[in-house]
Amino acid sequence: MNPLPIRVGPRTMEFKLLEKKKDSIKVEIQDPDETLIHPLIHELLQDKNVADARYVTGHPQLDKPTLMVEVKEGKPQAALKKAAKSLANQFVEARQLIEKQLG
Repeated sequence: MNPLPIRVGPRTMEFKLLEKKKDSIKVEIQDPDETLIHPLIHELLQDKNVADARYVTGHPQLDKPTLMVEVKEGKPQAALKKAAKSLANQFVEARQLIEKQLG
């Protein structure tokens, strides 16, 4: 599967599906931005259908970081998309609040 690029500021993170099972996925992250990854994991863990979400960095020079998502119900891809959308909405709301209060 081709990597999915996601632009984060001046950088682009790429997500590449490594493993897909009925209740879990393992995704390799190229050029990760941890200021986005950690809130994404937090959002995943708030989902009652998510059993586990882990970010594993391994050795900095030998391993590419991976994100693993395991669900109790539903599809793990859907849980990841839902968490990403929720996080994006939170950032939009925060920007709107800042713009409103600061003019």
